[in-house]
Amino acid sequence: MEISGIISAIVIGAVIGVLGRLVVPGRQHIGVLWTIAVGIAAALLGSAIAAGFGVADTKGVDWIEWLIQIALAALGVAALDRSRARR
Repeated sequence: MEISGIISAIVIGAVIGVLGRLVVPGRQHIGVLWTIAVGIAAALLGSAIAAGFGVADTKGVDWIEWLIQIALAALGVAALDRSRARR
């Protein structure tokens, strides 16, 4: 992954975090910054997973990579929300 790929993953990570939060049903008790942080982590990890499967660089929009990233963000938001709710 090149530096431009990392920068774009960080920028898109904010969007991924919000989309992941929208996928999780109910109200989440985490802040916007945590949502963005989860989105950035999910974008970076999702890009690495997609590259491992060979679906990161396709002609056109990389829908599979986006779905992986959004699913990881949803899992991250749900996990963080559960850990915060137990306190």
